[in-house]
Amino acid sequence: MALGSTIFKVALEVADMDRGYYGSHALTVARHPSETSERMMIRVLAFALRAHERLRFGGGVSTPKEPDLWRHTLDGRIEEWIELGQPDVRRVRKACGRADEVRIYTYGGMKAATWWEQSAAELSRHENLHVHDLPAAQTAALAELASSDGRGIELQCNVQDGEAYMIGARASVCIAAVARMG
Repeated sequence: MALGSTIFKVALEVADMDRGYYGSHALTVARHPSETSERMMIRVLAFALRAHERLRFGGGVSTPKEPDLWRHTLDGRIEEWIELGQPDVRRVRKACGRADEVRIYTYGGMKAATWWEQSAAELSRHENLHVHDLPAAQTAALAELASSDGRGIELQCNVQDGEAYMIGARASVCIAAVARMG
């Protein structure tokens, strides 16, 4: 019998001074059995960094044709396509052709650095692509904000001068993404 996803209810307050965005979001996040707490919380962080009333989570690891997050216009055009990790360059190229803006948030320390070294030349051709690296120590600390029981997580995210402060009930984490491109 296959294991099902664990459902997390996330109450997220976002105060993004850099973009002038302030909002409350009640998120339902499905964590696939193969997904770590770190990756799930990076998805929540990416949502907070790009928060918008039309931003939605994709179908997850079991839906390869969808990104981790995306935002559509009211007429269905893809405004923003967000990937996490080290996506295949062909996938990124296709996303850049379909969406107005594509963002990649890499994580994983040396694996992310190696992916960037191998992909940078080809990815630099895309003017609508933005790549940011999330430092490994910071994303590991971010995982600690996840609830272990799946019942609910309350988070506040303050963004200012390119740094995100994720504040949970038990701890807080400062995340300073390093812009690689865009």
